Parts: sequence; C-alpha cells; structure tokens
Amino acid sequence: MTPFVKAFFDEATNTASFVVQEPEGRACAIIDSVLDFDHASGRTSTKSADDIIAYIRSENLDPQWILETHVHADHLSAAPYLQEQLGGNIGIGENITVVQDTFGKIFNEGTEFQRDGSQFDALFTEGDSFHVGQMRGDVLHTPGHTPACLTYVIGDAAFVGDTLFMPDFGTARCDFPGGSSETLFKSIQKILALPDETRIFVGHDYKAPGRDDYAWETTVGEQKALNIHIGEGKSVEEFVEMRDARDATLGMPRLILPSLQVNMRAGQMPPADEQGDVFLKIPVNKI
Repeated sequence: MTPFVKAFFDEATNTASFVVQEPEGRACAIIDSVLDFDHASGRTSTKSADDIIAYIRSENLDPQWILETHVHADHLSAAPYLQEQLGGNIGIGENITVVQDTFGKIFNEGTEFQRDGSQFDALFTEGDSFHVGQMRGDVLHTPGHTPACLTYVIGDAAFVGDTLFMPDFGTARCDFPGGSSETLFKSIQKILALPDETRIFVGHDYKAPGRDDYAWETTVGEQKALNIHIGEGKSVEEFVEMRDARDATLGMPRLILPSLQVNMRAGQMPPADEQGDVFLKIPVNKI
C-alpha cells in the first residue's frame, strides 16, 4: 500500500513533520510535530501545528495517531495540542522510560515525575504493528541517536526520524546520553534491509553543501548507494571512527534544554506553580 504523505517543514528548527494518509480513505497519522518556541523570550506559538490542523480539516481527515520517532532534542513537540484539537493517540518507543530516567535525574525532577512512559497513550517495541485506517504500520526499534528511537514503516514509506538524513548529509549524531555510534550503525542496517524502492522520509534537513533546496524524501536504494556516511558498504569500524570524530566537533542543539524537559513528558510543560506559572530548568554543567 502506498500512503499519501504531506510534509510540513519548520525552517526555524529544520524539522520535517508528516501527515500520512491512507490512499483511499480519511484515516491519517501525524509524525514528529513542532510546537514553536522562542528561546530568547520563552514564548510558545502553535503556528506550525495550526498549519497541520488546517490541512487535516480542509481535507476532512481522521487523525488516529500522533507519533514521535524519539524524544527530540532540537524542537518541542505539539502532540498534546494536536490531540486536544483533533483527537488520536500519542505513541513513542517503550525505551522512553530509559530517556525519562536519564533526564529526570539531569533536570532534578523528583519523585513526582513519572518515569514509566505513562504520559503517552502507546509505547511501541520492535515488531509491534498498528493501523491507520486500512493501512498497517510496523515498528522497527532503531536506537543509536537515542535509546528510544523508532522507525515507522507504513506501507511503502519509512519514517526514520533522526536516524538517517538525506544521502548527501549522512546520519544522526550519537553523543547524547544513551547514544552509540555502533548501535546506530546496526539500526541503519535494519532500515537498509527494507526493499530498495521503500520511500524514506527523514526528520530533518540542513541543505548539504551544493544543494539549494530543502529535501526530506529519498529511498532505501539511494541511501545504500549514495549516503556519504554509510553508503557503498562502509564497515562498522569505518562508520564508528567517522561518527565519533564528527560528533566531537558538534555543539549542543539550541533548544536541547527546553525540548528534553517537554518532550519526555509527551509534549506537556512541567507542572505549574501555585500561581499557575510554568518554568523550565537550566542545569549547569550537566549536558
């Protein structure tokens, strides 16, 4: 089955969000949504999410799932807002509990912060399946970038989050807590084992040198042949050496501190204080 995929690109965070629709029907899923956040002022906006809502309503679609490929470190999720406006279940990988435990400690969240994934409606594991109308979705556990990363294979389309980028840009970093370049290499092999014609939709694009336009769709065959980090049969040793050296040169994402606090809660803000005000923490020398 070939789903129709509508992309929404947020240039501020270089994030691609997707609405995945069954080819003959109204059912759809939303993957990796964005809640706009201005770091300087601490203000949020729902413009990016509202664009998705407007599209879904204009097409009279029925959102059944709001899916996260992982706990994003570069943008806030709009999943709760989308669920409030449109319905649907929020899903993520079961290893969200590992991420919650790690960052619950870093952000000193205390015992009131549940680390069991209960903020989400569904926790997926390797081999799980779900349905979007008549379409079946299958779950691949593809850690390495983070412990909870998933790839959703829906029909002939695979949504890989940050695991792979466009072939001319390569692969995801692995230096966040719980990341591993060797694990990422093994995860990528799962994706590359899909049929060559499988469409791959990546979660970010940064315009590789020499490319003028943003892009987010490629294929398994193109990745195997052309990906600058893992294409042409590169060995795990070659990949790990390259990836670790590259990661050592990278700075932290601009929105990592607000993003992690919100996204490990399924897109919810931390609890408000007695006056109804919400605060995000900035741990010093922790990440």
